[in-house]
Amino acid sequence: MDTEKHPLAPFLPENARILMLGSFPPPRARWSMEFFYPNWINDMWRIMGLLFYNDRHHFELKGEKRFNKEAIVKFCTEKGIALYDTACEVRRLKENASDKFLEVVTATDINALLAALPHCTAIVTTGQKATETIIEMTGCNEPSVGEVAEGNIGNRKIRLWRMPSSSRAYPLPLEKKAEYYRVLFENE
Repeated sequence: MDTEKHPLAPFLPENARILMLGSFPPPRARWSMEFFYPNWINDMWRIMGLLFYNDRHHFELKGEKRFNKEAIVKFCTEKGIALYDTACEVRRLKENASDKFLEVVTATDINALLAALPHCTAIVTTGQKATETIIEMTGCNEPSVGEVAEGNIGNRKIRLWRMPSSSRAYPLPLEKKAEYYRVLFENE
């Protein structure tokens, strides 16, 4: 079975204080833009729209089933949010976007990402697979969903936040997911 390398470069704004890590992008056929959380039915950008603009549709392009990449890049840069995934090479055990069927072949070098983010004090995992992968790599304690644990990655003290998945497969309404993310952004 073939492996798949990560199709995107890490998004690392100079001022980033938060590094958000998912597991791995869905198959390209499911993308609505060339950026992180590209799947139209993934709610990450709706959660951010609801939290920061009181409008779950803020990052959607009107009349299209696509997100506004330029607005998202500007938002993440202004808010100091870096984005990447915990795996840079995977094997899909089924041809879908489910983390359950992702085998991590090569984990991301978190120390290298942090070296490029001198102001980063928090890592946020956006789902179970991402959490499991970061725990394996770092030895940090695993926080419960919506909680934070403190640990060291390399020589840096980091707060590790575990957020609910923004996938619609995760059985929690968008508004409830947004409440977990609200606590994160109020504290970081």
